[in-house]
Amino acid sequence: MNIRANILLRVYLAFGLIVLFAFAVFLRLGQVQFVQGKKWKAMADSLSTRYVSVEATRGNIYSNDGSLLATSIPEYELRMDMFAGGIADDKVFNEKVDSLGYKLAQIFQDKTAKEYARYLRKGRQDSARYLLIHRKVGYADLKTIRTFPLFNIGKYSGGLIAVQQNKRILPFQALAARTIGYKNENVANGVGLEGAYKEYINGETGKRLMQRIAGGVYIPVNEEAEVAPKDGADIISTIDVNMQDLAQSALEKQLIKSKADHGTVILMEVATGEIRAVANFSKVEEGVYKEKFNYAIAGNQDPGSTFKLASYMALLEDKLVDTNTMVGTGTYKIPGHTIKDSHGSIGVVTVKKAFEQSSNAAIAYLINSKYGADPKKFTDHLYDWHLNEKMGLQIPGEATPAVKNPKTNKSWNKNMTLPQMAYGYEMQLTPLKMLSLYNAVANNGKMIAPIFVKEIRRLGNPIEQFKARVINEKICSDVTLSKVKKMLEGVVTEGSGKQIVYNPLYPIAGKTGTAQVADANKGYKANKQYQASFVGYFPADKPKYSLIVVINDPKGAYYGALVSGPVFREIADRIYASDMQMYNDVPKRLVGNTGTPPTKAGQSKATQKVYKAFGFKPLFASKSEYYNIIDTSAGTIFQENSERKGVMPNVTGMGLKDALYLLGNAGLKTKVLGSGKVISQSIAAGTKVGKGLGIQIELN
Repeated sequence: MNIRANILLRVYLAFGLIVLFAFAVFLRLGQVQFVQGKKWKAMADSLSTRYVSVEATRGNIYSNDGSLLATSIPEYELRMDMFAGGIADDKVFNEKVDSLGYKLAQIFQDKTAKEYARYLRKGRQDSARYLLIHRKVGYADLKTIRTFPLFNIGKYSGGLIAVQQNKRILPFQALAARTIGYKNENVANGVGLEGAYKEYINGETGKRLMQRIAGGVYIPVNEEAEVAPKDGADIISTIDVNMQDLAQSALEKQLIKSKADHGTVILMEVATGEIRAVANFSKVEEGVYKEKFNYAIAGNQDPGSTFKLASYMALLEDKLVDTNTMVGTGTYKIPGHTIKDSHGSIGVVTVKKAFEQSSNAAIAYLINSKYGADPKKFTDHLYDWHLNEKMGLQIPGEATPAVKNPKTNKSWNKNMTLPQMAYGYEMQLTPLKMLSLYNAVANNGKMIAPIFVKEIRRLGNPIEQFKARVINEKICSDVTLSKVKKMLEGVVTEGSGKQIVYNPLYPIAGKTGTAQVADANKGYKANKQYQASFVGYFPADKPKYSLIVVINDPKGAYYGALVSGPVFREIADRIYASDMQMYNDVPKRLVGNTGTPPTKAGQSKATQKVYKAFGFKPLFASKSEYYNIIDTSAGTIFQENSERKGVMPNVTGMGLKDALYLLGNAGLKTKVLGSGKVISQSIAAGTKVGKGLGIQIELN
């Protein structure tokens, strides 16, 4: 083969291979386009679009009286598509961008109008399709912003993109904040009611289709969600807003006064087990306390003398003592330790007196002498009352009680454990656990697990209701119950709670408690710290509420009666005074002049409300907003005091507030002398007056 033929063969071979390769490429392109087209198109879409979750509006949490404790409000993140259909034309955009900048500066006040205009133009220059305008915008502001230049072209054409987010707020702020809790992704079970009922409150998440644009930013394909979220259900709690406010205020005031480390208050309705108030405060700095930890359900500590109720119940139930059994006080020696009464000996007294005066030596001796040979007989009572078990609360975080048993606890000391358990040491119980024991006594022996939620509602309709679970139908006999009730009342009328807690208007039953708190590493001999407590129920004759107050590490006085007693008394007094069902039973006491009390003229609704509360039946001459008194000799009689334009009203006999209201409405400038109620006015009633005229009123 000559050279020419050889070259041509090579050329033809190369050309053939190129044609063959080109044919293979076209064949493959056809296969990709027509045979596998759907597959690759779906893959491309999956890389440029995706579904993102749309958070549902979380359910509300309500108080027992219908007040809103926690709710979700919509917040919006505002973005802008700089090339949306209605503003794609540069002329349209440039004509109104300055006006839009002015409006944005006016509503947000974080940039000047010129800065906003420059920012928007820069976004346009950068071809931004998802430019951030502002975060955390409320719904009312959003409605206004939709009317701004460019944005008002159309819902989708003006370029405004509003991404909804839900913000959780507490209308009463710190009120019951720890009980309400919060949603926290880092805490598995959540905190408080928000965590415990998250499956109901959170609702069902929706989905929205998002598309990736230049810069890796995803923007919504549609304004609305592809799968609409399902709003959460509402929780009806047992908390009473007024009682909660009272509990927090009383506790915080005492913590500041005693410079304590922390404290808790729990108020429970006796019959239902519904928690009406629970306050937990921790010291964050001198004089400042906040809710940081739920001591009520998780604060396991030695209960101290409040536990003596359980010890005496066991003794009485086993008929080992009676309330009139005599017992010594002051000191009781056990191997390696001497148990002393901090207030000293009160001699040989009855069991009832020893309880009322909170003698440690007396109860240690009684328990050790009666159960020393068989301590399990004593601890079996505690286990029968389920003091060693969790109560299965509706909110997470309940601490596990620690109640020793001689058969199972290696730390049981045959000389010291039993007598020290008698007055509340060598065990760990939460304040709520102790309250449940006292509540059982008030509830005629029925021990119930406290509840924080009474109902779950969706769209206003109940979907689940809760009642307190019975832990023990009868903790002891009626005979024992009758005796311990009298002993608890005696603490307040004759014993350690008399000076602080006693109220002559209604009976209170309870027990003081003072416990030395052990250091985690150094035990009880480290820096001495004390826990002061008072727990009981009221009114003692018809118990409606049980209440516990625990204050930890108070400075100065540390006895339960002196530190926790005032908080108990303040809460009980104010609840009793505001509850008409209890208040109506107060015996009538006539003191001094029993005639009709002096009365101010004034606003009719307020006057009628006051007289109704005191049981008077005033006679009203007509239906008018304001009245003047005309006769008090034959009952209380009122006459009409109608406002007439341009005529001087009669304000004689009124308080300053009502007088200023009427004179102000008449357009008069008032000069006031004295205090009390109006006895004279410089312009006679019925005189024609004009706006701006001066008048002087005298009060005494």
